[in-house]
Order: sequence, then structure tokens, then C-alpha cells
Amino acid sequence: MDSLVSPLGMVSEFPSEAQTFDAAEAKDHFVERDGVRFAGTHLIVDLWGATNLDDPAHIDSVLREAAIETGATILHGHFHHFHPGGVSGVLVLAESHVSIHTWPERSYAALDIFVCGICNPYKAVPILKKGFLPERVQLAEHKRGLIG
Repeated sequence: MDSLVSPLGMVSEFPSEAQTFDAAEAKDHFVERDGVRFAGTHLIVDLWGATNLDDPAHIDSVLREAAIETGATILHGHFHHFHPGGVSGVLVLAESHVSIHTWPERSYAALDIFVCGICNPYKAVPILKKGFLPERVQLAEHKRGLIG
């Protein structure tokens, strides 16, 4: 069974200094909108009729621009190029993550954009449209860590 388990890729030895704070003033980074308190917004994004889905460097560049546009802090990125085609990848953010899985043979990409705190994942959508030129975009939103 051990031979089927991949070793961990990159693991941070020490806590990140990407977001420092005074322990006495620690915040949980939950947000409140329209009387609802929650950890963050998770967008599920499907791109249909999309282009540039088999180029890891292009995908990395577009996702980085999209993450920055949301207001997030990028900690790490990893993208894997499949043979004969397709890319799976993730950007780890101080505020959570952006991930993508592509099927270039179907001109389809599945993305997750989950950001907490004051970041706005909807600001990533125009960047994704510009970078992948989809014919159709499907969006679903889920509030994570819903308190009430």
C-alpha cells in the first residue's frame, strides 16, 4: 500500500510570515455580509469552450493574476502537465487556494476559488475569461464556515 502513496511535495517548516499579527489582536478573518457571518467564499467555476488549457505556464500566469486580483497572497504554486494533454494545478494562498483541472480535448476547465477574509473571488472571473476565452462560464457559490 505504501508504494501507492506519493510522498509529500513541499511542506513549510515554519509558519508563514505572509500574514503577521499581534496575538493580543488576533482575528479569525471571518467576514459578515448581509447579516451572515462566514469564513469565506468558495466559487466553483466551469469554463466551456475554453482555450489555452494545455499550457502549464499560461495557466499558472492566469491563475496568479486572478488570485492577486481577489486580494489574496500567493504562497506556493504547483502544476502538473498530463500526457497526452491536460493540466492539474493549485495555488496555495494565505487565504486558501485556487485550483484547476483541464480537459483540453473537451475545451473544458474546472476551477475552485476559495478565499477567506476580505478577498473577493468574483474579481478573478474577468481574468479567467480574458486568459481562457471561454464560450460559456458556469458559477456556483458556497459560503464556507457559515455561522449565521
